[in-house]
Amino acid sequence: MWRCAGLAGDAQKAETKEEFVKVKRRDLERLTTEVMQLRDFLPKIVNGDILGTFQKLDAIESMQARWSTYYFVYLIYPITDMEKKEEEIEQLKMDCEHFRARLETAQADCMREKKSKAVKFFTITAQTMESFVKSLSEDMKQQDLDSDENQFVLALAGIVTNVAALACGREFLVSSSRELLDTMMHLLGDMKPGLCTKFKVLMLMSLYNVSINLKGLKYISESPGFIPLLWWLLNDPDAEVCLHALRLLQSVILEPEVLAKSASEMRDTLPFQRIIALSKSRNADLQALAKELLEDLKILEYEV
Repeated sequence: MWRCAGLAGDAQKAETKEEFVKVKRRDLERLTTEVMQLRDFLPKIVNGDILGTFQKLDAIESMQARWSTYYFVYLIYPITDMEKKEEEIEQLKMDCEHFRARLETAQADCMREKKSKAVKFFTITAQTMESFVKSLSEDMKQQDLDSDENQFVLALAGIVTNVAALACGREFLVSSSRELLDTMMHLLGDMKPGLCTKFKVLMLMSLYNVSINLKGLKYISESPGFIPLLWWLLNDPDAEVCLHALRLLQSVILEPEVLAKSASEMRDTLPFQRIIALSKSRNADLQALAKELLEDLKILEYEV
């Protein structure tokens, strides 16, 4: 039998209680052999597995690091680019708003400047027209209708007609150039029938265009002597003058609010016989308009 004792010396035996285990020699030898085998092979097995595991772990961590970096680059950097683009777009918007404000200011200044010049131009136009009519001789046969002066006045009247053909032009004339409207109505009443027909037609066309604007129609129709002026013009021997006089009269009749103020005067002074005569004119346009106007005038029978 093999006796296993503790490592303490003989001096400690008296103070320490010793314990003994009985082991067969054959079992001890087998155990010793197994321990020695484990000590030889276990480090190789354990170290290999652990090393392989750590290598795999390291590889996985490296891969994760690479993918993390990739995603970081893929996600973060594009966002950064987008943010830069958004900042650039925002800056462009601000610049655009700034330039738009400057443009609007410049346009407003330009419009104000043009309106100052336009008012002056139409004032001069009214004065020039008036001077021209005053300069006409009593016998128009002696008047050179092809003279530069005559052509210049016709050109001015044509400009007024074209301006009045535009909505903004009508609004401008009735709000800022009423002196010109007054002058044209005054001149139409001063010129004798059959004379300066082209000039009359252009002025009547201008007044008709202005009458398309309700404010313009009210201003023209409420001007002193407007209804007698129409009757005066309807006695002109020129078909074009009569045609445009009828058009201006029709503008008044077809607007209920304006007609209500003029109906009484029209019933008392309306030259029905002259309009009936014009409805039989050889001029097809004048005949058609006169017939149409006679139908429109029936409304006067119901106006109080």
